[in-house]
Amino acid sequence: MHLSIRNLTLCMMVCTAALLAVGLIIPKWLLFMCTMAFANGLVSLGIVMLMRGGVVAFGQGLMSAIGGYTAALIFQKLGFTDGIALTLLGGLAATLLTAPFAPLLSRYRGIFFSMLTLALSMVGYGILVKTERLGGSDGFNLGRITLAGQALSDDGVGYALYALAMCFAVVMSYLCRIYFDSTRGLITQAIRDNELRVEYLGSSVRHTMALNFVLAAFLGGCGGALAVMALGHIDPTFSYWTTSGEFVFVAILAGSQSVVAIMLASVILEAVRSFSSSYFPNTWQLVLGLFLLFVIRFLPFGIGSLWSGKQHKERA
Repeated sequence: MHLSIRNLTLCMMVCTAALLAVGLIIPKWLLFMCTMAFANGLVSLGIVMLMRGGVVAFGQGLMSAIGGYTAALIFQKLGFTDGIALTLLGGLAATLLTAPFAPLLSRYRGIFFSMLTLALSMVGYGILVKTERLGGSDGFNLGRITLAGQALSDDGVGYALYALAMCFAVVMSYLCRIYFDSTRGLITQAIRDNELRVEYLGSSVRHTMALNFVLAAFLGGCGGALAVMALGHIDPTFSYWTTSGEFVFVAILAGSQSVVAIMLASVILEAVRSFSSSYFPNTWQLVLGLFLLFVIRFLPFGIGSLWSGKQHKERA
């Protein structure tokens, strides 16, 4: 059962207040981990938006890289340091640079869509590595941001970045939940089940898929900008295929039923990666793989299916 707009807004406000309070008491290492989890969760939210239409994008790393490089370049070259504006500009740049590919990609499904998005991401990686003005393979650093014109102290910068990433994650999740329950969002699910029937009902499949791709690009750009501001560094690995794979990992772990599950899955991934790399430094990727296999085996529809209230049947 879907929540009404009023109840959804109330839940968003309560979650925001609770997470802001939690950020005041957790240690700095956990604060940074949660900041990165919210930033990466935004990128994975774009993948889930496409998954609801029956396609999986392996190119969200490119969207994240565009957003990160945009924020870093504006900071370094123009001296504009406001974190909120840099995040939005990162999302806008990712949208504008990838929108021309939306009509092409909207024609493809299945492995073809996935491979095309992966190819775009790797082309972007190659360009970034070879471009010396962008730092080449080493990238370049980003200084400390400001918020609403206020400079951030050494003690407060970690919490400020956490609050910024968390608020963006909550607001974007709220807007995506509204979009998923809208007519266009329900058409997206119908496309996954039967494209021909959607066309017969008078809706454009290609227009809907192109719109979802553009929205996913915006989410990826915002997430990339937030991640760069938290790390203080940007390099071409943001666009590498393994980075895109991690975002897909989160999307599969979360499932497509709940936007809350996406952020929770991102936090779980960051926690598993952090602890496995500490205790199993040479085999932490193996730990991640086994964890994903465990989730797929016992929660084939993702952790969001635990509270979605929907009964799913496996398809033949």
